[in-house]
Amino acid sequence: MLSDPQPLPLPVRSAFRIELAAAARLAAPVATIQFGLMLMGVVDTMMLGRLSANALAAGALGHIVTITLLMFGAGVLSALDPLAAQAWGAGDRDEIAGHLQRGVVLALVMSVPFALLLWDVRWLFRLLGQPPEVIGDPASYARMIIAGFPAYLVFLAFRQTLQAMGIVRPAAVAIVFGNLVNVVVNYALIFGHFGMPALGVAGSACSTSFARWTMLFWLLIAARRQLAPIWRGFTSEAVALARHARLLRIGLPIGFHNSIEICVFATVGMLMGTMGVAALGGHQIALNLASLSFMVPMGVSGAAATRVGNAIGRGDMPGARRAAGAGLILGVGAMSVFAVIFASVPGWLARLYTTDAAVIAMASALLPIAAVFQVFDGAQVVSAGVLRGGADTTFPAAFALVGFWAIGLPAGWYLAFRAGGAGHGPVGLWWGLTIGLAAVATLFLLRIYVRFRGTIARAES
Repeated sequence: MLSDPQPLPLPVRSAFRIELAAAARLAAPVATIQFGLMLMGVVDTMMLGRLSANALAAGALGHIVTITLLMFGAGVLSALDPLAAQAWGAGDRDEIAGHLQRGVVLALVMSVPFALLLWDVRWLFRLLGQPPEVIGDPASYARMIIAGFPAYLVFLAFRQTLQAMGIVRPAAVAIVFGNLVNVVVNYALIFGHFGMPALGVAGSACSTSFARWTMLFWLLIAARRQLAPIWRGFTSEAVALARHARLLRIGLPIGFHNSIEICVFATVGMLMGTMGVAALGGHQIALNLASLSFMVPMGVSGAAATRVGNAIGRGDMPGARRAAGAGLILGVGAMSVFAVIFASVPGWLARLYTTDAAVIAMASALLPIAAVFQVFDGAQVVSAGVLRGGADTTFPAAFALVGFWAIGLPAGWYLAFRAGGAGHGPVGLWWGLTIGLAAVATLFLLRIYVRFRGTIARAES
């Protein structure tokens, strides 16, 4: 007869509970920051919707183009997660200072090609088949948003470095302040209040740019004491080409990973548009709800990258494994709760957005699929953070390309348009997304299993 399994020694269980609590404390404000960054775009959309349907559509088009570039840049700067976190774990403040300097320089340098790309994007809208009479406003939005790009990217460089040190409160407060500024300035510049000109769509972009500069200044002021030991201005480290190459080797795959994911969802959105207004409306509701809940595991992912990186930096592989396990439990656990909500009350959630019966019916059909989608989405984003903490970014980018574009999108297209003759329409596309996320999550978890069995050296080693 097999004997009963022996319980884990109390110190091991206690260490894991301590890690779980520490990860949760760090993840909560990081999730708040992610939610705040998303909320700025939500507020822009809501206020433009009050102006007109055309303004809403123009703002959405402009936002899609600009956020794609921003997310690529944000991904590149996410290389600071493992580099700074590992340096902090090793107690190497000089190394952290060098990483921060290079992050700021890279943020400013990336702003230049981004500005050139966005200066006149009318050609892109024409290529996408938009009528000539509607491309002026989204093109103006894209041009006006350029002013805020340097502030946003530099903000991310400081925020990622502070987060790697376990300091998140200044960035969270800066996000709250920036959102408040955005609401007031949007009100002034979109509609022409407080003696300001009514700029419509362009006013929304100006407001967002201004809010991003206020976020940066607030962060620098609020975190000045924490930054003092690691920021003394620029030194030769800021332009150390070999160190920049290392940062780019880690960061570029993250940027491509972000772009791969954004583009697959944009493609699904375009396919939904061919199925009618109700399909697109239901899809937007389900995706918006999934995006809001996604901010929780996104925060856990950032916390996991920091905790894993800190542990690797101090040479503590058992601690890195505990951090990885704690992050996965928190992320998947949170998304399981959201999954139950989505599956239980889909109609009620849909009615929060619209009174249109056809759109409510479509969203109600998609949200139970989103419930399954959520669990895999939580697993893959936290797994990506765990791997990022170990400076492992190339394989995840390749896995995302395979999972989303070679498995998920073809499966969704087949289920939507071919399976059973006429296909299953929007439901088929969402099952395809779910299959893609499941594939990505599985590949990421297998990569964690392989990498974390042994010792992971610091990225600087």
